[in-house]
Amino acid sequence: MNSMKNFTLYCFVVSFAFGIVFRFFIDIGILFPFFLIVIVVLLSFLAWQKSGVFLSQLLLFIFAIFAFSFGVIRLDFAERATHLAQPLHSFLNTTISLEGVIVHEPDERENSVKIVIALDKLFLNNESADIQTKILATTDFYPRWNYGDRIALTGILHAPKNFSSNQTAVGGKEFNYIKYLAKDGIHYQIFKPKINLIRHNDGNWIKSKLFLWKKQFLENISRVLHEPYSALLGGLTVGAKQSLGKELLDDFRATGLIHIVVLSGYNVTIIVIILMRLFSFLPKRVMAIVGIISVGLFVMMTGAGATIVRAGIMAILIIIGRALGREINILRLLFIAGFLMILHNPYIVMFDPSFQLSFLAMLGLVLLSPFFEARLKFIPKSFGFREIVAATIATQIFVFPFLLYMIGEVSIVALIVNLLVLVFIPATMLLGFFTGMLGFASTTLSLIVALPTFILLYYEITIVKLFARFPFATLSVPQFSFCLMLSVYILYGVILYYLYKRSIMQKSRMNTLIITNNKKHQIKI
Repeated sequence: MNSMKNFTLYCFVVSFAFGIVFRFFIDIGILFPFFLIVIVVLLSFLAWQKSGVFLSQLLLFIFAIFAFSFGVIRLDFAERATHLAQPLHSFLNTTISLEGVIVHEPDERENSVKIVIALDKLFLNNESADIQTKILATTDFYPRWNYGDRIALTGILHAPKNFSSNQTAVGGKEFNYIKYLAKDGIHYQIFKPKINLIRHNDGNWIKSKLFLWKKQFLENISRVLHEPYSALLGGLTVGAKQSLGKELLDDFRATGLIHIVVLSGYNVTIIVIILMRLFSFLPKRVMAIVGIISVGLFVMMTGAGATIVRAGIMAILIIIGRALGREINILRLLFIAGFLMILHNPYIVMFDPSFQLSFLAMLGLVLLSPFFEARLKFIPKSFGFREIVAATIATQIFVFPFLLYMIGEVSIVALIVNLLVLVFIPATMLLGFFTGMLGFASTTLSLIVALPTFILLYYEITIVKLFARFPFATLSVPQFSFCLMLSVYILYGVILYYLYKRSIMQKSRMNTLIITNNKKHQIKI
């Protein structure tokens, strides 16, 4: 019964996502999904008169059509809202004066800083007009800007443009930067504008305090660790957007370890485990409340990227499930988290690579990791080696087609690098956290803990640099099309279905054998 409910949930979420994708490529009017809903009603009436196996199949088909229609309608409403959020198109490529509030942490790059501003005023001929939209501004490192600063800016307004990255240029693929920014409500860009500060602390009070604590925490780390070690530790612990430098970032990509540089679901899992152990002395219900609040604040502090939100939702659902004594099905939680995120922002299905990679990696981990772990018994369990190997193989297999489609290359050395590095990441994060926290009390105390932290960070970066220099570190396949990627995932689905059916048959045989043995035992008695 539970398996049928789970399958229905998976079918609903997948159909909902397909409805969003269909609406993006084909706009045949808002009446089309309502026409499908009419078909659903007619099929439901037919199902009411049927019974047996056909009924369950028909009901599942009805459910899928309804979810598909829901997805089409959801994206249609999102597209209409997007058009309303573009009030400055008549001012493109002209000098314009605006006012707004910085609504995200500044994103520090190698040569510049990017800040997202929620605009609320447009100045024309010494008069102001109210507007509502977002703009991405590229500025210099100084003066420093912070979340919540209300600023006035003047510069030439631009519309975002799609581009081909170095990796995808060979394959002729174009990155849809317009939609990538639009998913976050950003429809305009401005480069090196003249900026004047109006006042501080105009943002959310809780976020302001969290970002202030995060800034001080990172400063504590920077006092005892130099670059690039402080930048890597900041990314590991609190998702800091500090540049590691293009060369080192490319090395992390080439070795399949980029997921630890930007805070990932793996890092969030470690943090949740640490939090649960810290609050384990509390009553179960109280621990759940404290855990949920802690996860929520942490997600907010790290910038609430798609990967972190997905991991945060799953962590909260796990905490609630344990508090209520419910059985935890990770795959079900993954689909629930994915559905909630897509419902809130349908654009992430098509235009958020971090969400896509995170979801696929987690899906591979849940579906394939147990399969490989059961067949890798020759690898010792000590320090989690077997689990890390199984998880790495599972995730790499599942993200392999997507990476080939997106960037035309995949890491060949990812397995060995992940094995050599991931086993030390929990210790690095824990020691790094204490390094930053002790800095609030004493730099000397922080320096003591910083020494073993530095050793671990030095080892991890050295391994990455070493393997990134191998001539066979990455496999390039520039002509990997969308249809080919889709075909590979369909093949994955067929293989998984076959493995699922075979496991059911094996369980059935085992149960039959047990019953037979029990009967023989009873006859002997």
